[in-house]
Amino acid sequence: MLTPMLASALLLLLLCRISFCQYSSDQCSWKGSGLTHEGHTRDVEQVYLRCSQGSLEWLYPTGAIIVNLRPNIVSPAAARLSICIKPSTDSSGTNIYLDRNGKLRLLLREQDQAQGKVHCFSIQEGALFIEAVPHMDISRRITAFQYELVSDRLGTEAHSLGVARGSIKKVDREEERSSVTVEISRLYRQKTQVFVSGGVRVRRWTGRIKMPRQCGVRSGEGEFLFTGTVRFGEAWMGCAPRYKDFLRLYHEAQQQGNNPCHMDVD
Repeated sequence: MLTPMLASALLLLLLCRISFCQYSSDQCSWKGSGLTHEGHTRDVEQVYLRCSQGSLEWLYPTGAIIVNLRPNIVSPAAARLSICIKPSTDSSGTNIYLDRNGKLRLLLREQDQAQGKVHCFSIQEGALFIEAVPHMDISRRITAFQYELVSDRLGTEAHSLGVARGSIKKVDREEERSSVTVEISRLYRQKTQVFVSGGVRVRRWTGRIKMPRQCGVRSGEGEFLFTGTVRFGEAWMGCAPRYKDFLRLYHEAQQQGNNPCHMDVD
């Protein structure tokens, strides 16, 4: 039976030979200071960032800015994008809202930003409206975050896709997810060095992956197929199927002639 988890893993694998260059991978950053318009704090500056990832740093915030995050290429697929932001742990001085046609929805209070948690929202929910919180002393206030555009269709940004096979060695339960230490016996694809080699003579790689807590992962329960993406320097993925279950599904797809992507499964 084709479970949603196995179907997702097969979909990611079948896309392994497709070129993902629809959105620019260049980083875009903006750095500004509230001191430049301190005398007219009622003005709202428009900021446009058209890359798949980047950062923002607003020193001594006063008044407000509107940050428009968009891909650099117009495409119908852009409607399926989500935007994820990760505030710096010392970010302060503002409240962050979503602005859709002039209607504001609170996304992050000033005190929430210090947690450094990733927050995601649909690109259709609007721009970021970042409003300064009045303080007697703004010299210590800096609002800073990283952002990434990710595809709703895959749950990850496709050009960061990685595929590996291995076992789970350790699981650390966190508040909203599990941090999983894995040992990789076969590395099919990775674009960034998430998994580190054990050396020239040791064909093993190790690394850490963030997984949803509801996956219920445990250490020492056989081999799994790991598929996911790198987000803000960390490897993220959904629940991993057992490799033997994926292998059965892969061979069934091959026999039925609907598997367009070959994988060395020996």
